[in-house]
Amino acid sequence: MPTIEGFVRSINRDLVPQFEERLRAILAEQDREWLIDQIVRLTLDHHSLDEIDRRVEVEAKARARADRLERVRALSLGHTALDAFLAEFGGVTRDWLIDTGSLRADAPAKGTALLGTAHRTPKGEDLLRLAKDVLFALLFGDDSTNTRLARVQQELLTMALPRPKAAALDFMRASTELAAAGTWQDPESVSSDERADNVLLEVQFGETADEIVGRGIVVALSLINNLEVNEQVLYARMVNVEESTLIV
Repeated sequence: MPTIEGFVRSINRDLVPQFEERLRAILAEQDREWLIDQIVRLTLDHHSLDEIDRRVEVEAKARARADRLERVRALSLGHTALDAFLAEFGGVTRDWLIDTGSLRADAPAKGTALLGTAHRTPKGEDLLRLAKDVLFALLFGDDSTNTRLARVQQELLTMALPRPKAAALDFMRASTELAAAGTWQDPESVSSDERADNVLLEVQFGETADEIVGRGIVVALSLINNLEVNEQVLYARMVNVEESTLIV
């Protein structure tokens, strides 16, 4: 009596030659070093693969940090450059980003999915990179990164992000991450959350007498939100730190 297993084996026998031919053709077009890496991966156990993947991830993050530091040094961020940044991008909205060709008109609505490269134009990619570099310089920049801001007081920046979107700010360093449950009632019922899984990020930074650093942080975060994080309301709060110390 015919069985399903028999039918599957019969179909497989017919398809295997075609599958092998197509696979060979595709592999023949690939880079030789990539093929060697894939063959090596096939011979390793799961533990070895996990170790390799962790090492590759660490190396990739180290390269990304080095690239960001080089770009931040090139910014030469001081009061003049920061004033120009604020003048150009202060008050930027999602509609402005779409109208000026940085964000695609069919990008997911605010309060829904994280925006990816498919939702940004090359111009938008450059602007997002600039916003993150400026934010990095404002929070962590000093003489070593060619950041020239006369910081006279310490402030604490607290940001709340949905956990699935927290990776958008994973370039930051010297930050404290806390778990938090959030509640957001959207008047338009697009993105209401009940005890949503949020992440609180806290970063201490140096502020200038005229508080231009804080204004720059707001503008940089606004760009990052509109180009990637895509929240209707991105919570960020800055408070003065009267006293602070590191205990060892």
